[in-house]
Amino acid sequence: MDFTNDKSPVTQTVARQLQEMIRTGALKKDERLPSQRVLSEQLGVSRASLREALLTLETIGLVRTYPARGTFVTGAQTGKPAAMDQWRFEEQYSILDVFQSRLLIEAELCRLAAPHVTPEIADELRRATEEFEQAWRKEDLVTHVEADLTFHNIIAQTCPNAMLRRLHQSVRDLLTETQRVPIPNTEVGRMNASIKEHRAILEALTRQNANDAADAMREHIRNTALCAGVEI
Repeated sequence: MDFTNDKSPVTQTVARQLQEMIRTGALKKDERLPSQRVLSEQLGVSRASLREALLTLETIGLVRTYPARGTFVTGAQTGKPAAMDQWRFEEQYSILDVFQSRLLIEAELCRLAAPHVTPEIADELRRATEEFEQAWRKEDLVTHVEADLTFHNIIAQTCPNAMLRRLHQSVRDLLTETQRVPIPNTEVGRMNASIKEHRAILEALTRQNANDAADAMREHIRNTALCAGVEI
């Protein structure tokens, strides 16, 4: 079973390249990025892959796009990250709608998955948890988010209820956006708590304790929502 998140390898690679350019100062704070046409040619990727990578970087607070102005590295002039004041699915559903739905869907996925978590699946979850933590310590936000998505996806795919798995897949873009949105507003204390929450979920799933796993997932999602400015 493929437990990785479904973002294309090209998109992941481009997001990492741009993140590294920002981290090393090749792209400086407040600097305007080249046009998508120019940048896609420089990186040797399609404009579609570039756009997806830029959306990821914008949501986690590394860049910000302004209509008719372009995309800038987040800095003094760009103010707080767009992720915190511009939910890009607003025309479909509010961020509150999505967090409330995520609370219901993911807690039940977790509860039903627990009895089916084999030692092999527990190892996959443990590796994702470790990468989630290590990437945060290294300030590698792209890998950090990917590890988070992988962790939650393993749980979803382990759930034996095919209809619930399909429901999760059908709204996955919405659900996973709520995993990225809080990143720019996440302080060290909150991230340490999030790491502990992942470990609590992992520990309950490893014990195959359905109720504890669901409770741990609910606590994690509620706390993540608070970090995004939403109380559920």
